[in-house]
Amino acid sequence: MTEPHVAPWPDGVARHVLDRVDSTNAEAFRLAPSLAGPAWIMARRQEAGRGRRGRAWTDPPGNFAATFLLRPDGGPADAARLSFVAALAVHEALTALCGPQLNLSLKWPNDVLLNGGKLSGILLESSGSGSMLTWLAIGIGINLETAPDPGSVEQGALRPVSLKGETGLSVTPDEVLDALAPAFEHWWWQMRTYGFAPIRTAWLARAARLGQTIIARTGRTEMTGRFDGIDETGALILTTSRGRQAIPAAEIHFSGA
Repeated sequence: MTEPHVAPWPDGVARHVLDRVDSTNAEAFRLAPSLAGPAWIMARRQEAGRGRRGRAWTDPPGNFAATFLLRPDGGPADAARLSFVAALAVHEALTALCGPQLNLSLKWPNDVLLNGGKLSGILLESSGSGSMLTWLAIGIGINLETAPDPGSVEQGALRPVSLKGETGLSVTPDEVLDALAPAFEHWWWQMRTYGFAPIRTAWLARAARLGQTIIARTGRTEMTGRFDGIDETGALILTTSRGRQAIPAAEIHFSGA
């Protein structure tokens, strides 16, 4: 493994490392009233982790489970675009720790893939009401040591993978947090300063299956088409037999996966 090149911990960002929690997102909201600013909350063991749509997220010892809690600027749509910031930060942190040869890519809207399998998932949850968000919790899970049993994931989902299983490399959760916090700060600063455009460009440069046929499922509706990128809101652009469609939310499946 190459010598890591990790930036310093960002100023003004708190760090809480706990031995055991139910969910780092839940713990973040419990800590929120006592926090003066943004904070990372990491658990060495997360016992009731959650994925998207209420799915369970398995966290054996040695895997990474953490939440970044912040007071978001703007409304829910602006907050949702921070999932792209988080995905870029995971990509950057793992590349810094393991080297550029790591075969990482990003799956819309917020999964990080290694060798085509799912390595990391990101879950955003907020407190507040309507357009007034008080706190935003960005939960990040990374399979560092072990991956879930393929039989435990839903049919059609990408195979789960771990960093060690795919590469033989061992990275600790503390090392990931040290690299992830400054990486997130870098991309968050880019968005605060220049808007979503540079985030969109960077994300597309790392996108999985760009220009290829994918399947988008929204409820009972299924659309198949060419993945032609994301628009300025972060919505998926799918070119189908009915023309270009902008899809703000969907479950994405890869043809032939």
